[in-house]
Order: sequence, then structure tokens, then C-alpha cells
Amino acid sequence: MEKTYTGGCHCGAVRYEADLDLSAGTGKCNCSICTKKRLWSVMARPETFRLLAGEADLTDYQFGSQSIHHLFCKHCGVSSFGWGDLPEVGGKYYSVNVLCLDNVDIDELVNAPITYFDGLNNNWQSTPTETRHL
Repeated sequence: MEKTYTGGCHCGAVRYEADLDLSAGTGKCNCSICTKKRLWSVMARPETFRLLAGEADLTDYQFGSQSIHHLFCKHCGVSSFGWGDLPEVGGKYYSVNVLCLDNVDIDELVNAPITYFDGLNNNWQSTPTETRHL
């Protein structure tokens, strides 16, 4: 069921709200940056994501194909969301860090299905052989 969540970084400079359905699925990726950040995300379409504060407080990091914007707060360093524009996922999207949502119930997280992506090998349609560390 879709619900409006608020979220943001640790220091509060970056704030957003998004209409998300955690029960429809979340994701974890084994690429180098997602593994290091231990990112657990849910996808949001542009019309369901609203940045409320902190655009000037965000720093953008890109690598590889530079198709994904890995954003983080320049004050506290927390990556509460990022965005990309990939035809493989239907165009522009936001990747929201579910652990940065303020009003998420722990049971919602426990019950949220997780799909694992093999981003390390650019094989996004396959599950990595090992996921326990993600």
C-alpha cells in the first residue's frame, strides 16, 4: 500500500517526502558504492518524490557510466537518496534510502520484500551469487 513518507539526512539539512509502497519491494545492490554504503533502497518515480529542503546542501558523486547521481549531505555525509535516468528501469527515478525514512515502522521494513541486483557485474536482471553481506 502506498504511503507518504518523510525522510532526510542525519543533520536535517536535507528533507524530502515520497509516496512509496515498501510492500511492493525494495532493493540491495552489490556494486562497489552500494556495498560500501550498505544501501537499502526503494525506487520512486519523479512525480512521487519531493525535495523539501537542502538542495544546496547536497553533493553529487558519479562514477563509471555517470548515469546515477549518488547524492549526499555535505554537512553530515548521509546519502538519503539519489537519482538516475536509465532506460532499463523506465527512465528517470529516485532511489530512496529506506533507512533514512522518519516515519517508517520497523515492521514495514522487516516485511518489505528485497530484490538483490548484480550491479557489480552490470547484470541488473540477475541476483548475485552471494547476498548475505548486503
